[in-house]
Amino acid sequence: MTIAEKLVELRKKAGKTQEEVSKALNISQSRLGNYEAGIRIPRDEMKSKIADYYGLTVQEIFFN
Repeated sequence: MTIAEKLVELRKKAGKTQEEVSKALNISQSRLGNYEAGIRIPRDEMKSKIADYYGLTVQEIFFN
């Protein structure tokens, strides 16, 4: 599973929209969409914010 697919799966399991997650992470919805489409990879600081948001580690999301 790609990072993009993991991000989509996590968001859907949480029952959240892209708008809700992007607001919580303080990023634009288009940026989150780019992460979920595999167009962009989050920088390390954003990886930490995403992991914290979903209650997981950076390792679990981005390196497994």
